[in-house]
Amino acid sequence: MKGIVFITGATSGFGEACAFKFAANGYNVIINGRRTERLAELEQKLQAEFGIKVLSLPFDVSKREAVFEAVQSIPGQWRAIDILINNAGLALGRDLFDDADLDEWDTMIDTNVKGLLYVSRAVLPFMIGRQKGHIINLGSVAGKEVYERGNVYCGSKFAVGAVSKSMRIDLLRHNIKVTAIHPGAAETEFSLVRFKGDAGKASGVYKGFKPLSAEDVADVIYYCSTLPEHVCINDLVLTPLQQADAIYFHKK
Repeated sequence: MKGIVFITGATSGFGEACAFKFAANGYNVIINGRRTERLAELEQKLQAEFGIKVLSLPFDVSKREAVFEAVQSIPGQWRAIDILINNAGLALGRDLFDDADLDEWDTMIDTNVKGLLYVSRAVLPFMIGRQKGHIINLGSVAGKEVYERGNVYCGSKFAVGAVSKSMRIDLLRHNIKVTAIHPGAAETEFSLVRFKGDAGKASGVYKGFKPLSAEDVADVIYYCSTLPEHVCINDLVLTPLQQADAIYFHKK
């Protein structure tokens, strides 16, 4: 057994792909998500396919008390967490700033920013006690450039970048690595959630080019986490070949 990885938002997309990637490479995994049925299904699949141990923690990362209660409930043998992947996040809506839904703003900030902060702060004592660990935060190319109708989603992902830099500085004295991963267009549930279940709009986002897959992003995350102890990738952007940044695409 190589170690323990804790993945938030593990029931779909990048999080689920990371769970399979790390389990396939001999890691025991702590999986988090709000959808308890999906968590249970994922736990069974990982154990059956890879013979590793799985601990399911169903909670909403945006709920501070629930986060700390869940993390404090982790049994002693599971507290030697080597890698924390702060993956839970979402985008809601593509409205102009003056038309946007304030509840959607709150949900994005609460999940993408506060959720990352709460989980990191709850897990850190386990890493600090061992003077080792690696925190990987999922940002976005939307945290590098602002685009029309991106407003608060972009703002939340800019915050992920800034918080990641701050964490890395503050945690240097504890030998804890911090990496921010910023994917471009990736075909997951992301657009389906953003467009509130409208499959037509969601699929249209990826027409004319080949997007990243969740597995592509999981491969990069795994690579960053398996470098020598003295090497840390601080900030990494990956996009499909036909995407330059958050704005420019070459669609055929």
